[in-house]
Amino acid sequence: MNTSPMEQPTPKEHRSGVVAVIGPPNAGKSTLLNRYLEQKIAIVTPLPQTTRNRILGIVTGTDYQMIMLDTPGLHKAREMMNQEMVRIAMDTLTEADTVLFLVDAQDLHTLAGNPKKAEKRFAEYKDYFSKISCPAILALNKVDLLAKEQLLPMMERFTSLHPFHAAVPVSALEGDGTDILLQTLVEHLPTGPQYYPDDVPTDATERFIVAELIREKIFLRTRQEIPYSTAVLIDSFKEHPAGGPVVIHATILVERGSQKGIIIGKQGKMLGEIRKAAIKEIEKLLCCKVQLKLWIKVKKKWTGNEQILRELGMQAGYAGSL
Repeated sequence: MNTSPMEQPTPKEHRSGVVAVIGPPNAGKSTLLNRYLEQKIAIVTPLPQTTRNRILGIVTGTDYQMIMLDTPGLHKAREMMNQEMVRIAMDTLTEADTVLFLVDAQDLHTLAGNPKKAEKRFAEYKDYFSKISCPAILALNKVDLLAKEQLLPMMERFTSLHPFHAAVPVSALEGDGTDILLQTLVEHLPTGPQYYPDDVPTDATERFIVAELIREKIFLRTRQEIPYSTAVLIDSFKEHPAGGPVVIHATILVERGSQKGIIIGKQGKMLGEIRKAAIKEIEKLLCCKVQLKLWIKVKKKWTGNEQILRELGMQAGYAGSL
């Protein structure tokens, strides 16, 4: 049956834009990005300050394309590297069409028993909010670990600090509320074209993601100051012309000789475990066999070395892919 133009359904406007995902360390920003991308782009560990660089993820739907900027956690920074991490996070606000402020609801609930500490934390948040000049959405994460009646006072407190356009409880790990949050974010994007092809999930290079995956395994297997004193540089990344394994050479930087010994482990056991776990994830990423060669180099006070931070993409003008 023919239909007149008046009866034709009106196509939805295509929306596209940048969403800056900011918030305190270990709030679940990278977990949320990976969920929306349906693949692992950003590394995740239980330790705070795992993310050091801005990571761009591209979430594409039938009528939208959301460019998400996963950022390092906001914290009071003293060392040069940590200061650069906070700068990277705050710089994304100048690029954003919408800001997603993601917080750990369980952490906030714990703070309720320490009013003085809670007031200090909210004062820090208010300072961050003062830098936001575009629509902002609040997401309370890890709500699967709390009772629903515990969330309302938190939402009320946040809305008293900043005029959020919406507040959405979610569990980035379990997926609860993430569809509602996605819809809310898309609704606050401007109309615009699709900037990236459907099958492009990130602008990060394979070298960058591989370095991050190796660093993740160090975070997961070492303790105390070791994870924060390490960095990974990819020295070479060679594909075999006949379809053989990709051969990757990488250097793990540490600040002290004792840290080198810990990462190597007794009879090389720790380094072997790191390499084995990294290979498994890298092969999944590259869809081919991988040979991974790891070296450890002691570089004293590298976290305050501008040249090394630049190599890691953490100096002004270099935030992003290696």
